[in-house]
Amino acid sequence: MAKKPKLTHRQKRQVSVNRSKRLSEPSKKSELEDSQLGEQQTGRVIGRFGKHADVEDATGLIHRCHMRRTIESVVCGDEVLFRPGKDQTLTISGIIEAVQDRKSVLTRPDFYDGVKPIAANIDQIIIVSSVLPTLSLNIIDRYLVASEDVEITPVILLNKVELLNEEQRAEVEEQLNIYRDIGYQIVYTSCKTKTGIEQLASCLKDKVSVFVGQSGVGKSSLVNALLPEADEIIGDISDNSGLGQHTTTTAKLLHFPAGGDLIDSPGVREFALWHLPTERLTNGFKEFREYLGGCKFRDCKHGDDPGCLIKKAVKEGEISQQRYQSYHKILANMDEVRPSHAK
Repeated sequence: MAKKPKLTHRQKRQVSVNRSKRLSEPSKKSELEDSQLGEQQTGRVIGRFGKHADVEDATGLIHRCHMRRTIESVVCGDEVLFRPGKDQTLTISGIIEAVQDRKSVLTRPDFYDGVKPIAANIDQIIIVSSVLPTLSLNIIDRYLVASEDVEITPVILLNKVELLNEEQRAEVEEQLNIYRDIGYQIVYTSCKTKTGIEQLASCLKDKVSVFVGQSGVGKSSLVNALLPEADEIIGDISDNSGLGQHTTTTAKLLHFPAGGDLIDSPGVREFALWHLPTERLTNGFKEFREYLGGCKFRDCKHGDDPGCLIKKAVKEGEISQQRYQSYHKILANMDEVRPSHAK
């Protein structure tokens, strides 16, 4: 008996897509008819759950909605046009008809689907790091590049500072001073001792913010400290891998009583940048910008190239050696992790 041919990743994905389409066919009949829907109105997406989204209307009422198949994507923070269902006792009580233009959007690359949006209409990105499982400046740099690329203000937050003694705290602050020196805001927090929680609340007031960061850095604990009624599930650090366990499984938008909103998105352990051209990656290191275009050669790689202004600035102490090395580490890693179909 002949063996079945082994499917490639692309073929497996196509089989999965075709299967999902077949499974969804019966559900088309269950979508709300036009006569079951009210007048079109504006709303805001505050949650995504598979093929549905929770939309909040102007009165604060939440409607779980279908999405028109013509809509390309819907994410937390989107302003939408939707029609609520006339019968609000139904599980699905409306349909999203259009997504309005986004003022800003945070994206990340997906191995199969290209660049995917995470959240929309954001004012600032809170980059949450921690001394446990480990403080990685390179990961902070990746998030900073992503923030700079979409032109959304980043804030660096170091959580779990209660785990540091005085000597360790001084060492960490010295490490993070390189970011303060180039104009980034830094907040230190502890959910156990409540250190920095008031400062963080002030930072979030009257803005739409999104938490990003590795799993296990304490994003859910911070949400609980800021909004006790949110009752976020808190995960532990894996004893085997030393990595955080995913606790947030769906993106949702939370309101602060004093004003401002927070989008809590699923954690990612590695924030890939392989979708960015080299020029955009370089521009994402904002202290490099004043030197760009001034190197001796137009195709300068900012390594050992003769006449490189960035390399000169590093030697003269104008640019941090750590940030410069981090830039080249990210650059080298981009080609290694970039999917073959994207090269």
